[in-house]
Amino acid sequence: MQRLAGRIVLLWGWRRALVAFLAGMLAVLGQAPYDFSVACFISFPVLVWLLDGTTGDRAASRLGRLKPAFAVGWWFGFGYFLGGLWWIGLALLVEAESFAWALPFAVVGIPLGLAFFYGLATAIARSMWGGGIGRIAALAVGFAIAEWLRGFLFTGFPWNAIGYAAMPVTMLMQSVSVIGMDGMNALAVFVFALPALLVDQSGRRIGVALFAGLLIAHAGFGYYRLTKPVPEARDHLSVRIVQPNVDLSEKWDAQVRDRIFASLIELSSRPPAQGQERPQLIIWPETSVPFLFTDRPEALTAIGEMLQEGQLLLAGIVREEAASGPGTRTRYYNSVVAIDDRGEIVDAVDKVHLVPFGEYIPFADLFAAIGIEQLVAGPMNFDAGSQRKDLSLPGGARAVPFICYEVIFPELVAHDAEAAQIMVNVTNDAWFGDTPGPYQHFRQAQIRAVENGLPLLRAANTGISGIVEQRGMVVDALAIDTLGAIDARIPVYHAETINYEQRRINGIIVVLLLVAATLVVNVRRSLRSN
Repeated sequence: MQRLAGRIVLLWGWRRALVAFLAGMLAVLGQAPYDFSVACFISFPVLVWLLDGTTGDRAASRLGRLKPAFAVGWWFGFGYFLGGLWWIGLALLVEAESFAWALPFAVVGIPLGLAFFYGLATAIARSMWGGGIGRIAALAVGFAIAEWLRGFLFTGFPWNAIGYAAMPVTMLMQSVSVIGMDGMNALAVFVFALPALLVDQSGRRIGVALFAGLLIAHAGFGYYRLTKPVPEARDHLSVRIVQPNVDLSEKWDAQVRDRIFASLIELSSRPPAQGQERPQLIIWPETSVPFLFTDRPEALTAIGEMLQEGQLLLAGIVREEAASGPGTRTRYYNSVVAIDDRGEIVDAVDKVHLVPFGEYIPFADLFAAIGIEQLVAGPMNFDAGSQRKDLSLPGGARAVPFICYEVIFPELVAHDAEAAQIMVNVTNDAWFGDTPGPYQHFRQAQIRAVENGLPLLRAANTGISGIVEQRGMVVDALAIDTLGAIDARIPVYHAETINYEQRRINGIIVVLLLVAATLVVNVRRSLRSN
């Protein structure tokens, strides 16, 4: 291994870039659906050795000397995001004749941009680079900062954060309830990179000790939390999740809308599964209703006739807000509506965090001037809702809905779910077929349940629909490209978790401890050299 590390350190030019790129591609295997975290124990030591060999021109400025390190991180990130997000381009092939021209932007352009965050991570790390375990801690700090920035800059896109690779199974997800994703991202990189110390005579023992200790603590806490008796719930809720499995090529076809709606009604009105109660709550996926209720008011009547007394339907729809006067325009919202057994809409929540270029066009006037008004195959562009609120469910429980990728944002979910007892995620991942995308999306939603100690009810058009309990265990789920419904009776209680603000503080403490470790090692090294 020492010989291999030495050869990697000495790589130069295109060979260094290629190895960094391949190391990033390999790290993708740590994410769902592969969940092969061992790959990261190879990728990150390689990244450490590559950074060991990045010595900038001493005549250059301080920032200039960091360019080689930035380049290594950028190539690592490009490989990571290209390998992990290539499936985004499939959304443009739903109507290829209109949108295939944008395929290079989606498949290559997005990874090119996201790679800058990992370039920043390695530049930050190299600015604190020292010897031994100090440089491992520096790399963890750099990635923690980069992942934090990725969560909100340019509207944010924290998809496939490194920390998820350290949580492939439920037992290993529990630590996130204490240190949040900030702490998980930092510690995941730290542990993944520790095998690089096996080639260091001075740091080998402490590296092995920390490696074993952190892994045991991570798994041990998960085991403790999953085996700890849960409080007896005073209330339960019977739910049905509907997965209609609608082909997007037919979704907005006027000739098949009635068939799609009839399928939703039929799946919702089936007798309860064996051993289950009649559902009190039924959930349809994002934009599942294939028309506007303002155009088809009789559809609400049909829903009211389908629902039995006391039942409530949460349905993903496109909500229309008509123009109110001269100079105004009709607005459309990606919404979840609550419909009671009389067929009346009793409440609604609009999607707040829209997908750039998917649900709206940033700098729309500029793009319109060159003839680009939409980049997705859908009926219209959306406006963002002003705020998210809880919805009242049968029995008095409160649920907070998150539409599509809103559920991947830890801070957004934590703040909006604070007063709720249940989280609902409706989505339509049919854009991406049976690719890693839907599995990654489900995993991130699952982690939100663990973080917040709340059950998650998830309805997806083509999958993965499922019910996740408060500690992340999947109660039931429907596979990709499956038509059906699942019934379950879930306890309504809040698992013991640290609130978001405390999790954020704990995560910051983890990062500060890593910074302190870096500084201590660097100071000791400086004293020895003098």
